Amino acid sequence: MKCPFCGHLETQVVETRISEDAEFIRRRRQCGACEKRFTTYERPDVSFPSIVKKDGRRTDYQRGKILGSMRLALRKRPVSTAQIDAAVEQIEEKLLSLGLREVASSRLGELVMLELKKLDKIAYIRFASVYRSFEDIDEFKTLVDEVGR
Repeated sequence: MKCPFCGHLETQVVETRISEDAEFIRRRRQCGACEKRFTTYERPDVSFPSIVKKDGRRTDYQRGKILGSMRLALRKRPVSTAQIDAAVEQIEEKLLSLGLREVASSRLGELVMLELKKLDKIAYIRFASVYRSFEDIDEFKTLVDEVGR
């Protein structure tokens, strides 16, 4: 594997660990040239369904987009990175369990909201207020009232 620091092509695995949930393998590697260490993660290569946007365009599923939007909603909230990662894993498991080749972006958004609601009610409201494109304050109030119950 190529060293991210110096670009040297020979690195050595110095430590390997399996995650607690056995979903991925964490490897510590050391470069043969600069001797710096870095971490890699290996996970099974699975085919996620294509995401169908509202306008009909199809895009590949991108884990980074889900993580980014969840992190933005959870900014300055008492939720750990591990909890966010676990929530994304749940979303991905649900996506795969649908067994579909294509999933509407609205369905994916609902899965994200479901996980955010479990993690943090404020983050859920933040995400939903943008995702659902509220037209007026009454729609927002209704959402807050639902969450407050």
